Amino acid sequence: MGQAPEAATAPESGPAVSGPWAVPAPGDAPTAVDAGRELGALTSLQVLRALDSGPRGLTDAVADARLRECGENTLPARRSVPWVVRFLRSVRDPFTAVLLCLGLVSALVASWGTASVITALAVVSCVLRSTGEHRADRSMTALRELVATTATVLRRTGDDAAPVAREVPVDQLVPGDVIRLGPGDLVPADVRLLRAVGMSVNQAVLTGESAAVAKYAVDVPETPGGDAFEQAQLCFQGSSIASGSGSAVVVATGARTRFAAGQGAVGPRGPSSFDRSVQGISWILIRFMLLTPPLVLMANAALRGRGLETLPFAVAVAVGLTPEMLPVIVTSCLARGASLLARQHGVIVKRLPALHDLGALEVLCLDKTGTLTQDLPRVDRALDAEGRDDREVLHWAAVNAWWALQLADLPAPEVLDEALLDASDGEEFLPYDGIAALPFDPVRRIATAVVRGPGRLGVDTLVVKGAVENVLERCALDDAERERLLASAAVLARDGARLLAVATAERPARKRAYTVADERGLTFRGFVTLRDALVPSAAAALSALAGTGVAVKVVTGDHPGTAARVCQDLGLDPGKVLTARDIDALTDAELVDAGRHTVVFARCTPEHKARVVRALRADGRVCGFLGDGVNDLPALYAADVGICPRDAVDVAREGADVVLTEHAKDLSAVEHALAAGRHSSGNIATYLRITLSSNLGNVIAMLGAGLLLPFLPMLPVQVLVQNLCFDAAQLAFAYDRPSAGVLKRPSALRAPDFLRFITGFGALNAVADLATFAVLAYAVHGPGGPDSETVFHSGWFVENLLTQSLVMLLLRTGRRAAEDGRTSPVRWAAGALAAVGLLLPVSPLGPLLGMAALPGFSYPLLLVVLGLYAVGLAAARRRYDSRCTRPW
Repeated sequence: MGQAPEAATAPESGPAVSGPWAVPAPGDAPTAVDAGRELGALTSLQVLRALDSGPRGLTDAVADARLRECGENTLPARRSVPWVVRFLRSVRDPFTAVLLCLGLVSALVASWGTASVITALAVVSCVLRSTGEHRADRSMTALRELVATTATVLRRTGDDAAPVAREVPVDQLVPGDVIRLGPGDLVPADVRLLRAVGMSVNQAVLTGESAAVAKYAVDVPETPGGDAFEQAQLCFQGSSIASGSGSAVVVATGARTRFAAGQGAVGPRGPSSFDRSVQGISWILIRFMLLTPPLVLMANAALRGRGLETLPFAVAVAVGLTPEMLPVIVTSCLARGASLLARQHGVIVKRLPALHDLGALEVLCLDKTGTLTQDLPRVDRALDAEGRDDREVLHWAAVNAWWALQLADLPAPEVLDEALLDASDGEEFLPYDGIAALPFDPVRRIATAVVRGPGRLGVDTLVVKGAVENVLERCALDDAERERLLASAAVLARDGARLLAVATAERPARKRAYTVADERGLTFRGFVTLRDALVPSAAAALSALAGTGVAVKVVTGDHPGTAARVCQDLGLDPGKVLTARDIDALTDAELVDAGRHTVVFARCTPEHKARVVRALRADGRVCGFLGDGVNDLPALYAADVGICPRDAVDVAREGADVVLTEHAKDLSAVEHALAAGRHSSGNIATYLRITLSSNLGNVIAMLGAGLLLPFLPMLPVQVLVQNLCFDAAQLAFAYDRPSAGVLKRPSALRAPDFLRFITGFGALNAVADLATFAVLAYAVHGPGGPDSETVFHSGWFVENLLTQSLVMLLLRTGRRAAEDGRTSPVRWAAGALAAVGLLLPVSPLGPLLGMAALPGFSYPLLLVVLGLYAVGLAAARRRYDSRCTRPW
């Protein structure tokens, strides 16, 4: 693109030639932005010659040759990841890696049962995760198939044949094709306008600007070398025709479009909130597990003279500290939550950990258009020249809109005209006769309708509406009055309104046609202000999000006044608005501080949006971004969780973690997703707190008992069976219902919080275990005791499972979760675990596991210990809740 017209070209009927549309050598391709600037410096004739094309389009033979050389007009597609590859990637999960390392160590010390169980749990976790993400990928493939479309292109069967307009799939377009565009059409490639009538283009997906931009086919560029999006003669893939029609020549397709450049400019995704949480908790576990076996070996060697024969016990203790079911529980919670979201609310979670990030969300950044406001404006007020409400101003504006539509034979009203017609009575244009119309012109920036009123024979009325400056300069006003009206318009614009100026003039009826020269000496009537219509559910959704502890930030490319007014109308205090210029003036540290108090960021480019998101994350907050355009891609990747609607552009859907398929960008769908995320995260957090604190207490007690007893406090096989029973019971957490308090606040898995919790409650658990040790020592070695290691092992086995049952009930989510009347799978699981603990030693399996029945008098003693432990546990929980600022 941008090649000089005299460059050598091949005849149309010959083979494809090298040219600006050909696939360049690696490293030589200009960027889409550079290409846009080069095109901006050429006339339409020069562009056609450089593309070896013409107003009649390409022949079929040339188009086929270029298609083979350039490839299809599709974006670089993300290949679908096979299920096997997803399974292997799941192995890299830190929790799974920890388990596999423990399984390897267990195998090295010939503890085959432990190694087999650990490996099986790791495999189950990987299968669950890879299956869930593979199912989400299939759903995304089905969505991609819904956006296939066609384009109207001029093609010829031969050099001398007449061009014929035909519909072809957009992926068959090639550079040099001449296409036709009309209202509602998507621009299928980067194009240069050859002809345009009243055309305006919506570029929101590329620039974030909600207002349509005027486009027209200038032959000599007005601002060569400027921003490609500011070139009136250029339209880009991904934008849509809001009004008007025209023809254009395709200048770039596929990977060379500005659309693709926006996708390619996105860097790799950084670690999300879930990734950081997993890493922090994994390192806590790794430190404990690396420290435990050496301590066991050294203590037994120093105090008991035992050698490597205690290695299997040391490994069993380390395994006992590990939450073996963690990958399975995490994956089950996330997969179940994602499945329910997809079925009940039409929300696709493409990456399972993103569900946790939704639950942990503290800040949600979103654009204004389509989320808080509808894409259509609505009339707000009609004001006369003195600023007073005047219905007659709206009357004349609606008359202009109606007759301009009828007389200019436009296919559909432009969005502003449609708003005027909707706000009018609907019958006020009927008494008039339409005489002529001068449609909106992007250069004049006004539209004129000539009508004749009832009983006004011989008099025509010119009704003019359009941009304030352009209408006022055609009115019969002195300089002072014109300046006053411009100042009034500026005040209205600062309040976030779109403005239309309305003027009229009376002319003697005549037979000759009206021209733009007649648009002089007008009488100014007033202003019509329009605002974007609010999404009906937006205010309630914002209030609901605020009630769940999520701060909303509006990050938009729109005018700051418009964005601030929308926030005010929705009950969201905008405070001080930061613009792109303000953001550029701030350092990263200053932007982090400003982000704490700023609600609206306006006039933002894609880079600004991403920088705002990174600043919010740098402040330690979990941040999500809701967007739908190419200009949102950097922010979608910069956020902990990227969210987009079903009707977003392809690359946004590919880059997002969560896709809203049924509610578009309705914030109520986000609210459902947040609740599901907190549900899953709450269950995961509960499992981690209960398991880690219980396991840590058992390990401390085992270490202490191992140093005081002349024998091992529990056999390795008993440790393994105890862990299996506890782990199986904890599967119930994947199906538990957290208390209402959990769903009211963000639920991030924060490693420091977990460390404080598990050390405190783990120490309390260890005290209960050591008290049990004293009771068992008395029961076994006291008067009338059996003096048997087997009985001691059995007693400790029973006590451990009973204490773990108590922990599952008393440390469930919610302060009163154990006392409420709801049926919970955790209650059943805790009851089953206690029953196993009591019955297994006296069952036929007891002798096989090295256990025997306990003396009858030991049960009351154990009951006393358990009662005291329950009281202490409840008191410690109440104290923890009163001090803890973060909910469960």
